[in-house]
Amino acid sequence: MTAAAEVVAGLKARGETVATAESLTAGLVAVEITTVPGSSAVLRGGLIVYATELKTSLAGVDAALLAAHGAVHPEVARQLAEGARERCGATWGLGLTGVAGPDPQDGVAPGTVHIGLSGPSGSTVRTITVGGDRREVRHAAAATALDLLRDHLKIPIG
Repeated sequence: MTAAAEVVAGLKARGETVATAESLTAGLVAVEITTVPGSSAVLRGGLIVYATELKTSLAGVDAALLAAHGAVHPEVARQLAEGARERCGATWGLGLTGVAGPDPQDGVAPGTVHIGLSGPSGSTVRTITVGGDRREVRHAAAATALDLLRDHLKIPIG
């Protein structure tokens, strides 16, 4: 069973939902979830916030934070997750920001990814560094986001 299938099954069993706010992955996490039959019962929606100003206007990320630190920062990922959860009315929110490459962004190296998760008991951020091209970085980010949610749902890796 794929991570997405495990997440969908776990959310269904708990009667819970998820929403995403994705920057570097531009909807890839939501795409992975919707490959699973029955995902409409758990996926509330997603925000593609590729442009920096959309992180504020759509997901509610603090503009001062973006001005001070740029779009690729752990706190931005946390606020993206919280914004997705709140604005889409979901139990869980996932927020992803990072640099897919090939060039650095705001002094941040390619392959740097911050993944936020917001849920009933609070928020957390996981930071990873991924080697490879844009496709590999984006797919690793999406896979890690699903793993992070699966971990918090306490679903055994199957």
